[in-house]
This record gives sequence, structure tokens and C-alpha cells, in this order.
Amino acid sequence: MAKDHADPDLDRELEDLPPELRWREWMRRIEAVLFASASPVPREDLARVVGHGASVDLLVEDLAADLEGRAFEIAQVAGGWMFRTRPAYAPAIRAAADVDEQAHDLNEYDVAVLAAIAYHQPITRDGLKDIFGKEISRDLFGRMHARGLIGTGPRSPRRGAPYTYVTTEQFLVAFDLETLQDLPDREQLEDAGVMPATGA
Repeated sequence: MAKDHADPDLDRELEDLPPELRWREWMRRIEAVLFASASPVPREDLARVVGHGASVDLLVEDLAADLEGRAFEIAQVAGGWMFRTRPAYAPAIRAAADVDEQAHDLNEYDVAVLAAIAYHQPITRDGLKDIFGKEISRDLFGRMHARGLIGTGPRSPRRGAPYTYVTTEQFLVAFDLETLQDLPDREQLEDAGVMPATGA
């Protein structure tokens, strides 16, 4: 969503407004940007719509408080913020809307493969075969890629230069993670049987 230049028609400072109304207008601008974006919006982008020196973090915090009791909330994921429906309303959405295309419908094996990619990225198909003890189907890679959860990483620096796989921003959004550092402890996942033990 980043833009290389500021809109010259946008009055960022709003100096003609009293401080309370200025703050409220900045909150509404952030709300409008988040509403219009399908992906997380980073702090730098939000700073382009508010006055110089205004705290984007405090504005987002006040906006989140303003949304208390509503069906949606602001989530901090993938290095930015985005609107997200509160989990309590998921059954209502599934009952009323066609969300099959949006649902990830991941089984345990899919989650285990995604976890292995997340923890070992960039990783080749052979690297995943070593972890799981069997070949991972191209169909699974295709489905994960189509859902935007994985992407192609750099070529591996070994013979044949095979492609590697990495997780994407959509992976972070889907699993409600701000960064990969927010992944659960790998040993806990191994103990829970979600991810095969690597011995490393």
C-alpha cells in the first residue's frame, strides 16, 4: 500500500482544528486507511495521513478502544495493522456468507508442513522430505501457494539450484503473527505431535 509521495491536497497538520478534533480526525483517517486495505498497513504508511510528530501507536490504541464492543477489531500482524472480525462472530459469518474461498481448511499434516517451512526457511522439497521421511506432494505446495501462505524463496546454493520455499505475509496474517519470532516454541510443537522431531 506504500506510496512514494504524499498527497499534496492532504492537510496532515489540521492546524485550524482544536487539538481534540484534530486527534479525532487523525483517528478517522487511520480507520479509513485500514478499512480500505486488504493487507496489514505498516506504521510508515499510516504516518503519511497524520500530522508531523503525531504518535501512530497512540492513535491506533485510541481507535482500538473506540471499537470496543464492535464486531471487528484492529489486529497487529505482519508488521502492520489491519481490521479483523472478532473470533466470536466467525460462526455467524460462516452461516451467512460464502467464505469457502477464504477458509484455509488446513489439516494437521498441512499445518505440520507449513510449520516446517516457517522454522527452516528457506527450505527445499528435499529438505522437507528429510524432515518428514517422505516426498511432499506438488499438489500440497500448489494449494498453499494458491492461498498465499508460501512463496518461492531463493535458489538453493547446491547442485541443480533447486527452488526453496518461504512463508509469506499472508501466512503471518492467517496465523495472527506479527513476525516469525512470534512462532510457538518448536520443541513444544514437536512434543504435541504437530511437527515431526528434527533431532536438531
